[in-house]
Amino acid sequence: MTDAVRKISAEAAELHKHCDLIDALLGGTLTMRAAGKTYMPKWPNEDDESYDLRLAVATLFPAYARTIEVLGAKPFSKPVTYGDDVPERVKVWCEDVDRAGRNLHAFLAEVGQEALGYGFSGILADHPPTRDDTGKSLYVTKADEIASGVRPYLVQIHPRNILGWLNDEAGFTQLRLLETVSVPDGDFAKKDVEQVRVLRRGNWQTWRQQEAANKKDWVLFAEGVTTLASIPFAPVYGNRLGFMRARPALLELAYANIEHWQSKSDQQNILHVARVPILFARMLGEGGITVGAGSAVKSEHPDGDLKFVEHTGAAIEAGRMSILDLEDRMRQAGAELLVIKPGNVTESQTLADNEQGACALQKVAQNIEDGADLALQFLAELGGEVEGGHINVYKDFGAATLAEASAELLFKSVANGRISGETYFNELQRRGILSPDLKWEDEQERIQSAPPDLVGA
Repeated sequence: MTDAVRKISAEAAELHKHCDLIDALLGGTLTMRAAGKTYMPKWPNEDDESYDLRLAVATLFPAYARTIEVLGAKPFSKPVTYGDDVPERVKVWCEDVDRAGRNLHAFLAEVGQEALGYGFSGILADHPPTRDDTGKSLYVTKADEIASGVRPYLVQIHPRNILGWLNDEAGFTQLRLLETVSVPDGDFAKKDVEQVRVLRRGNWQTWRQQEAANKKDWVLFAEGVTTLASIPFAPVYGNRLGFMRARPALLELAYANIEHWQSKSDQQNILHVARVPILFARMLGEGGITVGAGSAVKSEHPDGDLKFVEHTGAAIEAGRMSILDLEDRMRQAGAELLVIKPGNVTESQTLADNEQGACALQKVAQNIEDGADLALQFLAELGGEVEGGHINVYKDFGAATLAEASAELLFKSVANGRISGETYFNELQRRGILSPDLKWEDEQERIQSAPPDLVGA
């Protein structure tokens, strides 16, 4: 029995470093209010009642959440396309790739948004048990197993659910994941309990917390073997710093959004103060006064005075302009991910989607594609296939998009005989210019059957 299995490693803690910040911003106004002094510091000498009121009326300008939503959707504005090397069985599994109704396109879209928002997401390939605790097969034949609907699937892993890992030159040797499982709670209810899954090459374990002698401890709950020689986990990076090291691509936007949250609260507070004029009285004696349309105030002293003192409004305007400037900066921070790097983009660089012709969001899309290819390989191996194949995620977007420029360069290449017509067709399809449903062989037949006057048109 040990608590070490639930402990977060130093490397995993670094991966979680910005999760609280991103959780709060993506959670919206209520989550930001619940965070309290973490993101809304208390002013010096501010009493608790005043602070609580200030926090209760604060509202979040959702710049970070909106930017992640808009940018994260761009790589999936066109369907994910399958390469010819993806087996038909894998394509069928991808129609409900997580056994929860999401196809591969929808699944990767959410993985991509998580990677963009948090800097990291993971894809785990899993398979329901096919053997009991004694190692005996639960199915008489392989056909029975297939008929029962048992098949591999993918699981989206949030960075918070990664507790730690060990690795060598070949990849992971151990991976610990925190899970929540639903178990019976009496005859008519269920409850959620924490579970730690420990994956090693060729085997797995699950650990759960149990209470004995008024002490809670983590104990081995179940274990088994796998058919894979590797751990079927594919990292997806938003902004990769190294193996299992990443940070949010829009981290500075997140900090700016926190600054906006605080500045907007200050602005609300000064507006509240400015809207309530202060009645100032001088040399009116010690007696009370009545203020109203049917009353008058009288003073015998030559220096007597009574007036309302109001805010000049200069600070209000300065605060308003500061907030507007901050909103402009946040919009710019999001737009920068779409700006293609400056540089002389050659034909060969464009054809190869070279670094010089890529914006930051295209790199994120490429990371999603790479992670998906690895996950498909694991999915295939768990299902008895040799190869998982490759998919294509739409990447031709940006402030100065490569789609039209690359299409023109490709046309020049095919006209000069430097690439084949089929390669030209595939590249146009990959860029989203042609429908992903079209097939080269079908197009060849259409060209051959077209009237002569249309072939040369």
